[in-house]
Amino acid sequence: MEELVLYFSLKYDGDFQKIYNALMNKERVNENLKVELMKGMKCQYITIFSDAYPELLKQINCPPFVLYYYGDLSLLNTKTIGVVGMRQMSEYGKRATHIFVKDLVQNGYTIVSGMARGIDTVAHQNAIAYGGKTIAVLGTGIEYCYPKENRLLYEELKEHQLVLSEYPFFTAPQKRLFPFRNRIIAGLSHSILISEAKQKSGTMITAGYALEQGKDIFCIPGRFDDYEGCNELIKQGAKLVMNVADIVEDEDYG
Repeated sequence: MEELVLYFSLKYDGDFQKIYNALMNKERVNENLKVELMKGMKCQYITIFSDAYPELLKQINCPPFVLYYYGDLSLLNTKTIGVVGMRQMSEYGKRATHIFVKDLVQNGYTIVSGMARGIDTVAHQNAIAYGGKTIAVLGTGIEYCYPKENRLLYEELKEHQLVLSEYPFFTAPQKRLFPFRNRIIAGLSHSILISEAKQKSGTMITAGYALEQGKDIFCIPGRFDDYEGCNELIKQGAKLVMNVADIVEDEDYG
């Protein structure tokens, strides 16, 4: 089954629904195409049938059939927290992310994020800067660095951290891929920290997946006249945090 799901994932560019349909319809394998597709692979991979496939991810709706990756797969078995937020972050959001990530890695957390502009990038960079570990879940093919300005970060993550994607090769950015990717960020994280968010945003989609998966959501409160996403989530029952001790204590007693 591992070879079968890998074949369909490569053939259909990681598209969950197309892979699912191919399996359900018992689509035949084209052996010549299979050889060609396998030749093009540079990265490593695990499938949902692999022993190394993370248990946390098996529990979500639509778990990816294949995860393509570079780096240290053992990070999937560490104490993970998703850190997400706005692409067009404010100085307040940037500073809050910096401080929280520094303290999280010093408390042994691995930072999971999406390598997007803004909060994601700050989260990965500061995890590395303070000697911590971090996992990037891409919304593009595993070989496609997006955004382009994160090339150095991407190479650093591949070499010393963990980069993964359900999309193979150079699958280009598409608007629909990023929200769906967020289920994996939530799925790999034991809890989620939101630094700064708009009410309608990819960050709120990640929060929705986390709630669906029964994960705790921690929010840094926003200023009353600024972006309303975090404050709205707090009103709805997310946990307001002023420092990392609030997260550590909550998870110790949760």
